[in-house]
Amino acid sequence: MMTLAKRLAVSLAPISFLFLTACDMDMSPAGPEKTEMRSIDLDTSELARVQFKMGAGELSVRGGSPKLMDGEFTYARPMLRPEIRYDPSGFRGNLVIAEPSGIHHANNGKYLWDVKLNDEKPLDLEVDFGAGEGRLDLGSLNLRSVQIQMGVGSLRLDLRGHPHTDYSVHVHGGIGEATVYLPDGVGVIADAQGGIGGINARGLTKRDGRYTNQAYGHSKTTIRLDIRGGIGAINLVGS
Repeated sequence: MMTLAKRLAVSLAPISFLFLTACDMDMSPAGPEKTEMRSIDLDTSELARVQFKMGAGELSVRGGSPKLMDGEFTYARPMLRPEIRYDPSGFRGNLVIAEPSGIHHANNGKYLWDVKLNDEKPLDLEVDFGAGEGRLDLGSLNLRSVQIQMGVGSLRLDLRGHPHTDYSVHVHGGIGEATVYLPDGVGVIADAQGGIGGINARGLTKRDGRYTNQAYGHSKTTIRLDIRGGIGAINLVGS
């Protein structure tokens, strides 16, 4: 029987090959780290779509910004300066924070995005995270939807808060562990399917193939989760 370590190695091989063949390699030593503050002001749009596109590194997202976005970005090469684009197209603004494409940053040193978003603006949040560590503390945000695509690494998704409206969360993971913290007093229903690591659901009950908490069907608001994992554990932590 193939061990977990061997399965990880087999699964990582095509990902490593893809990085090596599809990206320009930068094997030079990392230079002095630079930390840059960048922000996007609020406008009159009624809601916003926020997209994060990071190939590899550390991503931290939380609420608390008086603007649409306040970010602190740390990187060791000028070519890795994140690209930030905002299109204030009337009804819905569109904010994209992206790692420059076409570059594989081996020996890159520290690569960290620490971003605060506005708590009042209704948000559709999309995270495309290739490899590394993601810490998303989203409980204070005014969420409409969350979509997370994760490759290799770990994800900590904290939804504890007091949402005003229903919203959906879709998480598709590859290799690594995903832990989702769920709010108290808010209905939760989760359709979760995992791979080798399995699913750990604390404070939830499995019914008809789905996990629900005690507040489901009784609270004014509901969070609906659709989680798909590859190799690694899915941890659902309820109150």
